[in-house]
Amino acid sequence: MAIEVQDLVRSGVYPNSDAAVHEAVRVLWQERPSVRIEVAAHRYRTEDISLAQAAAVAGVSFDRMKEILAERSVPLRLGPSSLDEARAELDVLQRMRG
Repeated sequence: MAIEVQDLVRSGVYPNSDAAVHEAVRVLWQERPSVRIEVAAHRYRTEDISLAQAAAVAGVSFDRMKEILAERSVPLRLGPSSLDEARAELDVLQRMRG
């Protein structure tokens, strides 16, 4: 028997369906690294995020993200296209180093 989101709300586990869905996505994000990697690869392919930003989304190193993208035949855009992008990339890398 499947549990519906509304069952969680009606039983008082969550105050509303948005809270239940948010928690489900948070747990999925933490427990399934492959989901983070797929989202990062998709965003790199379809949005204008840098390799460093994709690595941060995926939770992997810069070099590992390059490997992941190459395995998926995603063309790499190496090097920032603007000074602002270079600064943003540096900021992401610094945060990843701790």
